Amino acid sequence: MLTRRSILIASLVAGALTMSPALAETVPTFDAKAFADAQKAGRPILVAIHAPWCPTCKAQAPILSELRADPKFKDLAYFVIDFDSQKDLVNRFGARMQSTLIAFKGDKEQGRSVGDTKRDSIYAMVGKSI
Repeated sequence: MLTRRSILIASLVAGALTMSPALAETVPTFDAKAFADAQKAGRPILVAIHAPWCPTCKAQAPILSELRADPKFKDLAYFVIDFDSQKDLVNRFGARMQSTLIAFKGDKEQGRSVGDTKRDSIYAMVGKSI
């Protein structure tokens, strides 16, 4: 017997299966020269402090992927810093934990969030850099 719950679960599973290639996209690791060039050019920049084991980071991933595909953010320079293996960069950016997102406009920090998994607030924070 089909119930609303079984239909909802089936649609969520089907959606997850069709989205899996997008979630498997290659994430751009931090590149100091590219970051400096983006700052010098006054570009909008998003730095994501990420850990592969972090459930919050996993929840942020599809939102950030969608954001990067949005034409509004076409000029956004995006960099990922691994929380576990790039401690020097984690410290440089003053991040205390994984799932930290930092938005810049050129060399000026425009916004920062930690542990946010809400699409609207992530878009709003990154939008400050546009």
